[in-house]
Amino acid sequence: MMAPSDCALCREDGGALVARTAQLRVVRVQDPDYPAFVRVIWNAHVPEMSDLPASDRARLLAAVHAAETALRQTMAPDKINLASLGNQTPHLHWHVIARFADDAHFPQPIWAQRQREPSAARLAHCRRQLAALSARIVELLPAD
Repeated sequence: MMAPSDCALCREDGGALVARTAQLRVVRVQDPDYPAFVRVIWNAHVPEMSDLPASDRARLLAAVHAAETALRQTMAPDKINLASLGNQTPHLHWHVIARFADDAHFPQPIWAQRQREPSAARLAHCRRQLAALSARIVELLPAD
């Protein structure tokens, strides 16, 4: 297992910080094609959901749910993608990504081959909604 000192998610926030609790943080990913992309990151260096006790798993999934709900309410996407991979960074985190039929990769995952240039109007709309997205995540995030 990777040592915490070698882990990017232990050393850095992992994106633009939206909210932090004692157990986890929510960040906006800095991706020019996907401004409506957030990560929910467990603060402690553990690789898998099964490394957490049930109460912490529930807390983490509640935060993922809060991020998904906030994305749906503020961005009105065609779909939400949820992923917990960790193959390159074995530190427990979830990707929560608003997807649109006119985004760069739809219907493929955002890590697949690009399908088209994304809609400039859609990107501009999403960027205008980022403050509202962040505020809504904070409102919906369960208290510690």
